[in-house]
Amino acid sequence: MEWTINGRAYHAEPDIRTTVLDLLREHVGLTGAKKGCDHGQCGACTVLIDGRRVLSCLTLAVMHQGDAITTIEGIADGDALHPLQRAFIAHDGYQCGYCTPGQICSAVGMLDEAAKGWASHATGDLAAPVLDRAEISERMSGNLCRCAAYPNIVDAIAEVAEA
Repeated sequence: MEWTINGRAYHAEPDIRTTVLDLLREHVGLTGAKKGCDHGQCGACTVLIDGRRVLSCLTLAVMHQGDAITTIEGIADGDALHPLQRAFIAHDGYQCGYCTPGQICSAVGMLDEAAKGWASHATGDLAAPVLDRAEISERMSGNLCRCAAYPNIVDAIAEVAEA
């Protein structure tokens, strides 16, 4: 079976019950996406599949053959960090760092969703959604941080959203 992960082709023959998370970690050797709860409740395993946020612990790898999978390892442009990675560093948007890969991948997907005009539960004006703190918090609510760095995470995302 073949997958495109971070712009590179990978071949593996995992069991058909293998999740994307286990494919990434055990078959490809990319350990950025974390196995937090393994129930889709914490968001530590969030990756982008064809640009959309996906909890990789809940989706089977066989379902995504041929799709473009992007992990935290593929967010940067070579040695140049993604603006969200730089903002997380500048705003101390992490403490232990365990959730950070999922938070950043989710934020990348969330900003793309907002740019496309997709509404969230907190969207006040459907004609012109504004990414204020409440909107960012709502859109990122599927990603938990055990260290409670939420204000800093929101600050980092808000900085990039404004840029």
